[in-house]
Amino acid sequence: MSVCIDITGLRPERVAVVPSPLAELGMALHALSEPGHHPGLQGWVTGVTARLDPYLADRMCEADFLWRTTFSDLFLPYAGLPGRDTLPGATLAEELDLLDKLTDEQFVNAATEFMCTPGYDAPGLDVLADPAQHRRALDLAASRGPRQVHFTRRLLDDPPAVRAWLRQFLQDCQEAFFADVWARVSLPLAADARHKTDLLRRRGLAEALASVSSAVSLDEDSAQISVDKMAHGRTTTADGGLLLVPTSLGWPHLMVLHRYGWQPVLHYPVGSPELASPPSVEQLTLRITALSHPVRMRISRLLARSAYTTSEIAQSLGMTAPEISRHLGVLKKASLITTRRRGRYVLHQLDVTVVARLGSDFLEGLLR
Repeated sequence: MSVCIDITGLRPERVAVVPSPLAELGMALHALSEPGHHPGLQGWVTGVTARLDPYLADRMCEADFLWRTTFSDLFLPYAGLPGRDTLPGATLAEELDLLDKLTDEQFVNAATEFMCTPGYDAPGLDVLADPAQHRRALDLAASRGPRQVHFTRRLLDDPPAVRAWLRQFLQDCQEAFFADVWARVSLPLAADARHKTDLLRRRGLAEALASVSSAVSLDEDSAQISVDKMAHGRTTTADGGLLLVPTSLGWPHLMVLHRYGWQPVLHYPVGSPELASPPSVEQLTLRITALSHPVRMRISRLLARSAYTTSEIAQSLGMTAPEISRHLGVLKKASLITTRRRGRYVLHQLDVTVVARLGSDFLEGLLR
């Protein structure tokens, strides 16, 4: 599974690495709404929540599906502007002006992304013009509570009023807590952007993408970027550009804007506790599948305590050696066991460190 970006014909000068105040504010709102996704930010979340004005906190809940259920493309508005090569602004005010340049159709479609519409990366979605999509948005909002129904109905009936509401809300967040956040993270983000830009210039796109995350790779022969995620999606730079936007608050999320007709954006975390070689989604699937079988669970229990030969395992479990060998092959393919030779014997043992990491690795894979 992956999200792919076709970069056929993309010129090097049309790849940009630029921090975005609005995207970082969106990530701050997400962390405040879903602190469980961001254990490293618990102290900051507690501090902000404790001193948050009750009225602002109430408004934060009113439209939280824009940053809690999904990370709305509204926080990356420059990607939707004509030409597909607009860069983020230097200040939140500049980016709110860019947000104002989106059409009502673009704004509403991006705001109702919580619908998880299958056609996200295909043409034809227009919630304002399509009565069926209109009804579906209200039905799905109902499952999230009456406040979301009220907000969605306002959004569909009067987009300009909701746009003005959102702009004022984001400005109030800036005054309440985000100005301090941006003052703290803007310099490290700018430094990371300079480093990635230098890599682009000196070493090329493949090296720059590898420095973003080991989950991002470039196949130069097919001119395709692949982002290893538990999701499928496709987009293309076409005659536009490719934008890389760093975030200090985002780990473990590695997000790809692949909305049809918009400029592709990689929104990636910097300074993350990512492992030197985190497992791919395919490797996670192999490990979880391997451990889900009852016989392999019993084998793992044995091998977690000591090293055993195939014959010893077979005798202990009352099975034949060929049967055990097949199960050991599955565990070995998933990199869950190690083997070593002692004379004429081959000993197998569970790699406890890999299994211990599996819980957090799986969660990171889901949230990536």
